[in-house]
Amino acid sequence: MIRSIVSWLPAVLVGVVAFVAARLAMMPGLGYWDTAELQVVAPVLGTAHPTGYPTYVLLGWVANLVLSPFGEPALRMNMFAALSVAVGAAVTVDLVRALTRSVPLGVLAGLGLALTGIVWDNATHAEAHALHLAFVAILLRLLVAWEDVRRDRTLVTAAVVFGLAAGNHSLTLLLAPPIALYVAAVDPSVLRRPRLIAGCAATAILTVALVYLELPLRAGPLWTPGTLVYGRPDTWDGFWYIALAEQFRGSLVGPFDDLPAKFGALVGLTVDAYGPLAALLPLAFGVTVICRPTYALLTGAAVAITCFFAASYVNAMIERYYLGPVLVGWTWLAILAERLAVIAGLTAEDRRRPHPVIATALAALLLVPTAVAVPSRFESVDRSKQDGARRWVDQAMLAMKQDAIVVSWWSYSTPLWYAQLVEGRRPDIDIIDDRTRLDRNLGDIYDVIDANLPTRPVYVIRVDPVEIAGLRERYVFDVIDGTEARVLTRIAGRREAAE
Repeated sequence: MIRSIVSWLPAVLVGVVAFVAARLAMMPGLGYWDTAELQVVAPVLGTAHPTGYPTYVLLGWVANLVLSPFGEPALRMNMFAALSVAVGAAVTVDLVRALTRSVPLGVLAGLGLALTGIVWDNATHAEAHALHLAFVAILLRLLVAWEDVRRDRTLVTAAVVFGLAAGNHSLTLLLAPPIALYVAAVDPSVLRRPRLIAGCAATAILTVALVYLELPLRAGPLWTPGTLVYGRPDTWDGFWYIALAEQFRGSLVGPFDDLPAKFGALVGLTVDAYGPLAALLPLAFGVTVICRPTYALLTGAAVAITCFFAASYVNAMIERYYLGPVLVGWTWLAILAERLAVIAGLTAEDRRRPHPVIATALAALLLVPTAVAVPSRFESVDRSKQDGARRWVDQAMLAMKQDAIVVSWWSYSTPLWYAQLVEGRRPDIDIIDDRTRLDRNLGDIYDVIDANLPTRPVYVIRVDPVEIAGLRERYVFDVIDGTEARVLTRIAGRREAAE
């Protein structure tokens, strides 16, 4: 028992370091954009934008309860992201220990991962990709454990984790082909065991189905006032619209278009993540192919598919899609260090194991670029003073008159929903987001304004210059100046009526 606790101590300590680093740079509370949405849907057990993120919602709801002594729900969801990255870093320590038989190299990979810029940044605010990183680390650890012990229950457990991960983010689906190749390469006899294959597939599918039940249940029979639900997942078409992310179907453009530019962008991201260690990654992967060929097949295929998809997908913050490949890269570097420690440790009693002193020295050496980059990375990821969303919401709520309607835009709708649904403020205000207009068949923004302007105070929040110009042609604005709520404007009336 004591030995088991001691063996986990390095992983736990790395997890603590990862959490502390995230906490120091953490957003103090409410954010804008998708951050605020994820800060809303978990506490109220709602539904996020496609694909709904039901696993995040369910686990986030539990995290919100457990972390209740530590501040408002927005901060708790930020802490949930930090805990997710901490778990990912801790599991990476154990994953690399299993791959290299070296605890120091596990610590190298765990700390390197946690302090990589894009990983660190995702740990500072509510983010489903942080949870995805944790699931990827756990899934890789289970698969390596299965290779070592060949227990069917370990493979079934991996199927459960895969299902939970898929319920959190659809990037998980890209891992299915690499996992299938890995299982077949490790134990070809599995192909002659259809019951095991069917059992694992059924387990993964059932897990996904169970977590996705959250969407129609919370939008339908279990709906309660104050629940934020994106779209209409309580209908058959609405459910698949969310679950299959049909809204973003056009975001995947020209996978083979402009390959040199895409490759250059990928190289740039790699250098940003690893610094000078990026030059060692091809060698590290080559060594992994020689020393751990099945693991190289699993992770090499996963990295290739994920990077190819991410490079072809139009997203405002595409860097988040590379968290899994970043984790894998650190394990490759650790395997390279292990091989060097084995070669150099000629006096070690067991020449199959890395010499502990040399492994420790190599781990420290490979962490030097990360340690040197920590101050600049902290400065780039630091969100500890980003309280603009909180100040904007407080001022906007005070500025709007009783029974107002606000024709809002996504980045500002989400913090307004937080104030209304989580904090219970200003239930008299009707927040009409672009999504709301579709779900309630309200027409375009002009239809909404014209329908309400005679009887209710109407405010607009728009950022598109074309839309703003169109609004100014039709309406007279009362701009709220002197506060951060300046993006919020009240419509005083139709322009022809004013003239």
